[in-house]
Amino acid sequence: MPLRRLSNNIRAHGAARGVLEKADPLKWKAHRFGLPGQRWELLKGKSFWVTGAGTGYGRCISTGLAAAGAKVFLTGRRRDKLFESIREMESLSIPSMDCHVIEADITDEKGIKEACQRVKGLCHFLTGLVNNAALPPGPLSFPLLDEGLERWERLMRTNVTAQWLLTKEAMAHMISGGEAKALFITSEAGWASTAGFGPYNISKAALNSLAFSMAEECAKRYPEADIQINSLVAGEARTEMNRTSKESPYSIVSMALMLLSHPPGGPNGRFFHRDGRRLSFAYSRAHEKPLF
Repeated sequence: MPLRRLSNNIRAHGAARGVLEKADPLKWKAHRFGLPGQRWELLKGKSFWVTGAGTGYGRCISTGLAAAGAKVFLTGRRRDKLFESIREMESLSIPSMDCHVIEADITDEKGIKEACQRVKGLCHFLTGLVNNAALPPGPLSFPLLDEGLERWERLMRTNVTAQWLLTKEAMAHMISGGEAKALFITSEAGWASTAGFGPYNISKAALNSLAFSMAEECAKRYPEADIQINSLVAGEARTEMNRTSKESPYSIVSMALMLLSHPPGGPNGRFFHRDGRRLSFAYSRAHEKPLF
């Protein structure tokens, strides 16, 4: 999917130093995906749940977390793909004994509740959640005019509703540990109006609003906890949505780990691009403080 066509309306400010977009995963021990040693150590022993973990960005973020010594829960609908992610970690000499496959359809509320119970049984508390699962745009040239209700509802349920259901279901488990880091993987489409991508654009704009609103609501409800709920634009890379790209999906890992490893008092309700840019969305201003 040519996401570069969707970026005309994105509002960006500044950049974060230390973002390592083109990190070779084979050399993870040398570069730690751009993280300083102290930040890398902060991920060790923490528990993170990643959706859409069987391919693309979800697989790569899961791999980066596992490399840092985190316990990782990998969720997706396709069990075989999730185990492919485990095998990729092992091929990179990354220990996988603390990685757990949680097969689930996150568009099903009952399935989400069952998955959450499995996660709770495997860790005392959850540190973070990466909402990465999503459906791509459909094949129609004018989907807002020609697409049927069934496809619209499936897209919105996967790209927006499922993220809401999972985040609110997992929140209590995160709060029990005194911190809640949720990362919503979004797209430049959330700022765009490109013809042919209408429903997808709308779903990502809604996801942006969901993340921003969830950040504000959780901060108000849990003032004693460290709430860091943010959105990360994945950019363009070689995934199932975009098989022709030459960019590695590992390009997202440095920025994702930078946010997930942030000490208490980090950004909340903010928007970032994988290359380090800080973005604004609606009433959310670009984050101004250093991330290191």
